[in-house]
Amino acid sequence: MANYVISCCSTVDMPESWVRERSVYPAYFHLYVGEDEYLDDFFQSIRPDQLYKRMLAGEPTRTSQVNVEEYEEHFRRFLKDGKDVLHIALSSGISGTVNSARIAAEDLKEEFPDRKIYIVDSLCASSGYGLLVDKAADLRDSSSSIEELRDWLEEHKSEVQHWFFTSDLTFFIRGGRVSKTAGFIGSVLNICPLLHVAADGTLQPVEKVRTKRKVIEKTVSKMAELAVHGSEYDGKCFISHSNCLEDAEAMRSRIEAVFPHMKGKVQIYPIGSTIGCHTGPGTVALFFWGQKR
Repeated sequence: MANYVISCCSTVDMPESWVRERSVYPAYFHLYVGEDEYLDDFFQSIRPDQLYKRMLAGEPTRTSQVNVEEYEEHFRRFLKDGKDVLHIALSSGISGTVNSARIAAEDLKEEFPDRKIYIVDSLCASSGYGLLVDKAADLRDSSSSIEELRDWLEEHKSEVQHWFFTSDLTFFIRGGRVSKTAGFIGSVLNICPLLHVAADGTLQPVEKVRTKRKVIEKTVSKMAELAVHGSEYDGKCFISHSNCLEDAEAMRSRIEAVFPHMKGKVQIYPIGSTIGCHTGPGTVALFFWGQKR
């Protein structure tokens, strides 16, 4: 058994059962809905239907990352048990939490001089981040050392492809990611923006696609273009969604039609509370292993 633990942020957007089964240990982001504070704890504190109902009713939302003190407390419990820690952080392109993790790791060196703490900037988000951490758990279970796993992650993390679209621009407008004018025109013309996570871990718009059916086709075509082995891809594939399961199911059906080896392998998960506070309902995201971004 490895003498280290894999830690991550709660923004991996995977089920709580996966956290237990894969033996990974999350540090929790916080979210605020109206006057109420919650942990982003895999929907134990607030369910997605409750979150989106309140957002659609006009209640303001905001999120806060894991801070230095929280990381120190999180890491310390493993270090005290004689375990080293490999923490895989949410992309620095969308959050500064990796810097807090690095400061905490540095602060703990004096207290635990014989222990190792490595921090990896995933450059990934949502269930794409979950896909990377899931692979890390596989490698740990196959007896990779903490240094071997850290080095593998640094080499391969940009091979996780992230492609997503939204059919509801309301919260992209509210968050300043889309102008009010562009948002109004987009809504009238039924435009679903296609975006991806770039090499530096930031969110980048790629194309404006009219109608949901066409943007699903376009997203799946990106997978055919970029996935390992193209249409012969048979690796893990995750879809996450924010309160639009029907759209996620439509994408899964299209993937299974285009990729003959993917039948029954595409997993669908809800977007977590932190990411959901920024997207609102109506976002579908696709994640798979492919070419380097």
